[in-house]
Amino acid sequence: MSVMVDIKSVHKSFGSTEVLKGIDLQVRTGQVTVLLGPSGSGKSTLLRTVNHLEKVDRGAVSVDGTLIGYRRSGDRLHELPEREVLKQRTRIGFVFQNFNLFPHLTALENVVEAPVSVRGLPRAEAAAAGRRLLERVGLADKADAYPAQLSGGQQQRVAIARALALEPKLLLFDEPTSALDPELVGEVLDVIKDLARQGTTMIVVTHEIGFAREVADTVVFMDAGRIVEQGPPDTVLDRPRHERTRAFLSKVV
Repeated sequence: MSVMVDIKSVHKSFGSTEVLKGIDLQVRTGQVTVLLGPSGSGKSTLLRTVNHLEKVDRGAVSVDGTLIGYRRSGDRLHELPEREVLKQRTRIGFVFQNFNLFPHLTALENVVEAPVSVRGLPRAEAAAAGRRLLERVGLADKADAYPAQLSGGQQQRVAIARALALEPKLLLFDEPTSALDPELVGEVLDVIKDLARQGTTMIVVTHEIGFAREVADTVVFMDAGRIVEQGPPDTVLDRPRHERTRAFLSKVV
């Protein structure tokens, strides 16, 4: 199985605070990797380095064999122009914690916007594809609704459809259920589970241990900017080797 994401010796600081302390991680094509850990452990920062929303201080991130955010010249890395970074991001879908939908656009218009503006797809063709995506996330009847008319769970499902609209090679989820009322969490996780069944390569930052157990191929536990341990869910969640992992799980399970 090929490697979709290759993270090598990634360091990241904000001011004097070192948030990522030399992260090495590989995500294989078609697999789901779940990042767990306490708040402030570096999970979301690591996720954001994968599509260059955060620039790494040292190290490198590659997606599907392509260096993200930089080009290599000999032993040196040179940052790419913003337009080239944006082009790279079209192959990496990102679903944010707080939906980030355009409030003045309908659900369908939110999904159609990127294929039309980024890829130059004819609007009619993009709209037909957008309706199929809304159907896929269970919202075929909400195409003409505005975000303010949708529940949080429905908005997040529109956000997932929007991320899928550019047919990305990789999907990144940053705590996709943390802004939702508890009764709405399941409908979003069901969509992500369905994507997993279809072989979508995903990295998911979440606190949902049950979801990690059911869907993840690999669980990565992070603490204080380092990967403490990683492995299959039944190993990391049921038989963790590291005391820090055991302490964390005893509080959240």
